[in-house]
Amino acid sequence: MSFRNLAAVLSATGALFLAGCGGTAEPGDAPSTPVEESGAPVEASSAPGDGETLEIGVVNYVSHPALDAVQQGFIDGLAEAGYRDEDTITLDLQNAQADQATLTAIANQFAQDGKDLVLAIATPSGQAVAQVIADTPILFGAVTDPVAADLVEDWDAPGGNITGASDLNPVADQLELLLEIDPDVETVGIVYSSGEINAEVQVEAAEEAAAELGLTIETSTVANSSEVQQAAQSLNVDAFYVPTDNNVVAGIEALIQVAEQQEIPVVASDEGSVERGAVASLTVNYELQGRDLALMAVDILENDADPATMPVRLQEAFDLTINPDAAERMGVDIPEDVVGRAATTF
Repeated sequence: MSFRNLAAVLSATGALFLAGCGGTAEPGDAPSTPVEESGAPVEASSAPGDGETLEIGVVNYVSHPALDAVQQGFIDGLAEAGYRDEDTITLDLQNAQADQATLTAIANQFAQDGKDLVLAIATPSGQAVAQVIADTPILFGAVTDPVAADLVEDWDAPGGNITGASDLNPVADQLELLLEIDPDVETVGIVYSSGEINAEVQVEAAEEAAAELGLTIETSTVANSSEVQQAAQSLNVDAFYVPTDNNVVAGIEALIQVAEQQEIPVVASDEGSVERGAVASLTVNYELQGRDLALMAVDILENDADPATMPVRLQEAFDLTINPDAAERMGVDIPEDVVGRAATTF
């Protein structure tokens, strides 16, 4: 994507700086060795005996619908291109479950295994992998601002062994959607993860957009998803806005519960959160993003494409998703005009 097109997207979001979907989680008590999504310890992989099967490592930061959709889209896209697990490729699927120590261990294991390609889903995963792997192609997904996350030098010319796809979030448009649904909103609460560059920049973007819309932003920070409910309860606001923050999205049911008790709407940034009880969102198609990443992987594996010169992919169209039942529980009615524009209704 050209710089001119990117600038147009940035203008639409009302933000000069963008956010990465994810951030650095606080180290917990999880084991320091990699774990599979089932919870079982990971064993070091070895190259197949015939030496022909390619090894692809996938590390997901935490399980929630948006990130899981990227992973599934990637797997499906590879399969459609002829790269099927345990056939032409060996997929090593790992999930750090938002634990930084586990994430670091997974990244180190991938480096030791000598994978042919690595997919890192969400900003923390990308950062962890990029720190230890310098000679293997890396793709990232669900990273909103790879430049701010120090993953690439430039959107159009990444400059290293890593590139991928961004889930750039239209923050200003999300707040405008909130006002369409409830014009009486004056104060908007944002619960976000402390210490995460993506969350900090999204809040900055929201504050900038809010000033032009006559809104006031109130914030409360969390270190992990278990703190979401208390943080939401601490805010005296007319509505909540949920950015692409992995810890908050992972615990969004707690925030939605608070919103229902207070009868105030929640506008989110991903379709999965709307399905789980937010009122509406303008969303990136994360499954499609995974398929885009699969096409990039095929280009690297088959054509020796260089990540250093592969522009970061960016979606420019967003799907309007609504949940009328959730709106009713929060004491608001979704206007017919918004209902008529919705691509998905839960």
